[in-house]
Amino acid sequence: MGQDYYAVLDIIANASDEEIKKAYRKLALKYHPLKSNEPGAQHKFKQIAEAYDVLSDPRKKAVYDKFGEEGLKGGIPTSFGGESAWTSGYTYHGNVFRTFREFFGGDNPFADFYNADGSDVITAFGGLRGRGVKKQDLPIERDLYLSLEDLFHGCTKKIKISRRVMNEDGHTSSIRDKILSIEVQPGWKPSTRITFPKEGDQGPNIIPADIIFIVKEKPHMRFKRQGDDLIYVASIALGKALIGCTLDIQTLDERLLNIPINDIVHATYKKVVPGEGMPLSQDPKQKGDLIITFDIHFPEKLSQYKKQLIRQALLM
Repeated sequence: MGQDYYAVLDIIANASDEEIKKAYRKLALKYHPLKSNEPGAQHKFKQIAEAYDVLSDPRKKAVYDKFGEEGLKGGIPTSFGGESAWTSGYTYHGNVFRTFREFFGGDNPFADFYNADGSDVITAFGGLRGRGVKKQDLPIERDLYLSLEDLFHGCTKKIKISRRVMNEDGHTSSIRDKILSIEVQPGWKPSTRITFPKEGDQGPNIIPADIIFIVKEKPHMRFKRQGDDLIYVASIALGKALIGCTLDIQTLDERLLNIPINDIVHATYKKVVPGEGMPLSQDPKQKGDLIITFDIHFPEKLSQYKKQLIRQALLM
């Protein structure tokens, strides 16, 4: 049978948000590892942190109330989408001190919550005094995968995030979606970082984390990027490598380049086409180069007649 979060907090099943908060406040201070010497205090501290994390969130609480801990953690079938459509299961992040800090506003409350003799510090409003110093959560980093076309032309990417937002009462919170808009500039390189300040989860006495998107390049079918240059590998037969040929290469902006190859192509030969690479981020009107390397295909076998012709052509 699943865990009874209401019993963990010693409250009734239809307890109000304020009653849930009061229960957590009382038990968190009682069983905090820095204060309690009771056996099993550390385990109890974790239990009440997880219980509060679930019951203080309207969405998690609604799932728990209907399906219990098994449904909450194992996922439940959605109303639409067929038999294979299930919600993702809940997993407590495990950082009990993070839960405590978000509620009280500090990792070690006892310098502010208790006097030197261990008695409570009481405010004029009858509650325990918070630390009063807000700390910002660590940045949240996410990868932003972009195609070479996106990075060549520039584009706008809209990304939906879900975050915890404090309600108007200043005590409870709810999960809300928000759209973040990223204006991708031509020539951006991998590892470019785009920061949205303080767009992380909100909570009492904390500064929301910055959300940082880090540019990653998607593999491309024709080109490989090297700084501001583009590398193109041309596959040609041995005969064309010896006598020359013309390459047709479609660019990222849908132009067709006709590149004559008049030199003898050997294993390390490269053809450089100036100004046909990626835009420079500092000046998108300027571009890097297109560098063509070659994959020479040798014939698997030759007839005696063709061998004789090659001897005559190359040994003269």
